[in-house]
Amino acid sequence: MNLLKIALLQITPCETLEKNLQKGIEYCKIAKQNGADIVLFPEMWSIGYNIYNRPVEEWISEAISNDSSFILAFQNEAKKLNMAIAITFLEKYKGAPRNSLILFDRFGQEHFTYAKVHTCDFDVERNLTAGDDFYVTTLDTAVGEVKVGAMICFDREFPESARILMLKGAELILTPNACPMEINRLSQLRARAFENMLAIATCNYPDTVPDCNGISTVFDGIAYLPDADDSRDTCILQASGAEDIYMCELDLEQLRNYRKNEAMGNAYRHPKKYGLLLDTTIKSPFIREDYRE
Repeated sequence: MNLLKIALLQITPCETLEKNLQKGIEYCKIAKQNGADIVLFPEMWSIGYNIYNRPVEEWISEAISNDSSFILAFQNEAKKLNMAIAITFLEKYKGAPRNSLILFDRFGQEHFTYAKVHTCDFDVERNLTAGDDFYVTTLDTAVGEVKVGAMICFDREFPESARILMLKGAELILTPNACPMEINRLSQLRARAFENMLAIATCNYPDTVPDCNGISTVFDGIAYLPDADDSRDTCILQASGAEDIYMCELDLEQLRNYRKNEAMGNAYRHPKKYGLLLDTTIKSPFIREDYRE
């Protein structure tokens, strides 16, 4: 049985980059002691997503490069602990910074840097550079290979994010988060997992952080089991609001067997009929005045 152990670090950020580095490394070590194969941080861990009620110039100045000592420390720790680490940060980038995630495997090899595609342009995130693609990689773990992709917070609200990752082969989507996880947002994650027959692991900040409430989750996307008469709840972990490491085991063999036999995902799609989705000349009557492509 291939049980992939995922650790969600639902932890409170500190006041400085250095303290976030120290706390992040400490919690990675604890996660490894608990048997984790993959560790996921909340959104923009390097500065604790501290971009509200501050001058834009101030928090933009706190962006760091993807080869900074902060990032390299987590890369080294991944190799030292023999454990994959998905670390999040405000990335220094040409023009304006990005809201990013770097995935290191258990050998310390970088697999991708993903920048949030759907930045919250209705708010302070309009000052960020949006990412321009979604990535999937084959991650070598202690329990075997798993195909992993990523999306970040607001990406969750667009079905296209998870759909593209599914089409690229993702079995697991890592989703850092920084907002209240209420019933509608949880429903979005549940739907993305169900409709694409994949697992989604979301790590949020605890309720000690303003405008966050914990409730990190893992949905495995498996709605039906062979010997069961009814559907099942795809939520296999739902955290409380408290600061902690929340561990979850994802049954990869069960997920793969399910994907071979069920009707969601890419099984019965009609992509030739979806042309309207690619027509950028059509504007919805509900587009906000501050909308930007």
